Amino acid sequence: MIPVAPVTPHRHVIHMRRRVADGVMWGATALSFALLGFVLLHILTYVFVHGYPALHLKIFTTDAQGIAGGLRNAIVGSLLLSGLALLIAVPIGVSAGVYLSEHGGGLAAKVARFLSDVLVGVPSIVLGYFGYITMVIGFGWRFSLLAGSITLAIMMLPYIARTSEMAFRAVPVALRESAYALGSPEGSVVRRILLPSARIPVLTGILMALAIALGETAPLLYTAGWSNYLWNGHFTHEGVGYLTYVIWSFIGEPYASAHQLAYAAALLITLMVLAINLSARLLLVRWRGVGR
Repeated sequence: MIPVAPVTPHRHVIHMRRRVADGVMWGATALSFALLGFVLLHILTYVFVHGYPALHLKIFTTDAQGIAGGLRNAIVGSLLLSGLALLIAVPIGVSAGVYLSEHGGGLAAKVARFLSDVLVGVPSIVLGYFGYITMVIGFGWRFSLLAGSITLAIMMLPYIARTSEMAFRAVPVALRESAYALGSPEGSVVRRILLPSARIPVLTGILMALAIALGETAPLLYTAGWSNYLWNGHFTHEGVGYLTYVIWSFIGEPYASAHQLAYAAALLITLMVLAINLSARLLLVRWRGVGR
């Protein structure tokens, strides 16, 4: 028989202290999650309660008229700004992710990765000021759709690049080696191996970056300006409306019509961001399920 060491009073005290510490930490964790859930549900409930009564057909069919009217111009403007920003940021960000994944050991890749991490921490209002100086004033575009979209694209780039890099790194090395052994060039390996294998996590990162950009206000104040009219097809020299401006500006007005538009815009932008985040989570869960 294997002798069992007797439980001394000192070991018993240590064991009890560990159990108490574990209980305290688990309790603190549960309390933190409960507090976070309460705050989130409170915000969603508040936005829904105040925003839902303000939603009606006029909101979607008419443009803003000062601090009254509808939100058609702001809804279309938000979709255009985010969509054009995606068209700019996705090719550059995914290409950067491929480079960082496949050639991430060099000095240039390390510098690019460091600058990407720094760009994530830059306040969005600083990016807006940069866009104002370079595009609105320097290029003479004035407040415009293109200036706002490029600024949003700059903000989205580091998120797309780093999530793409992690997604491509998760692709098994054996797949790459098999393709190279068959004589496939690097471009073909990227198109036929990396992109198909990592498409869902890459798309998830793109959706998360889109959700972040869709809720931004500060960079657009300096670049997109504002317009009470529907977008007329001009990429420069014309301001554009967007939902976050309505929230930021109209809620401070002393009129009920302005408050209704602000609450309606808050509900719409919340629903958009919530739908994007849920889609990203579902895609990630599906990818993990397929991976198993």
